[in-house]
Amino acid sequence: MPSADDQYESQNDAVAQGVPAGDAQDNDYVSSTGQKQGPIPVQSDGAEVEDPINADTADSDQQLADDDRDAIDQSNILGSRTRHAKPSDGYREPGDEEGLPGADDGTSSGRQ
Repeated sequence: MPSADDQYESQNDAVAQGVPAGDAQDNDYVSSTGQKQGPIPVQSDGAEVEDPINADTADSDQQLADDDRDAIDQSNILGSRTRHAKPSDGYREPGDEEGLPGADDGTSSGRQ
C-alpha cells in the first residue's frame, strides 16, 4: 500500500503541461535570412561551432607547461619589493610633528 506522501504526490505533482521533455531545441530566436549580416547574428542550436581546443592534447603536461609559460611574463616579475630603487635622501623615521598644521595656520586647536 503506498504511503500518504506518495498518494499526495501522484495526485498533485503532475508534470506541467507544455514542458519539453528530453533534449530541447528552440530555433525561434534565430536571425532571419536578411538579418544574418547584422551586428550580432544568431545561429540555430543545431549549427556546427568551431572548437579551437584539440581534445587529444588539451589535458597534457606539455599543454599545461605551455599555458604556464604564456601566462607568466618573466619581464613583469620584480626582483624585490622596491625594484632596487635607491632612496633619494636615505630612509628615516617621520618626526612627531611631520604632516601636522602649524600653530598659526588658522585652524582651531582642541580643548587645552
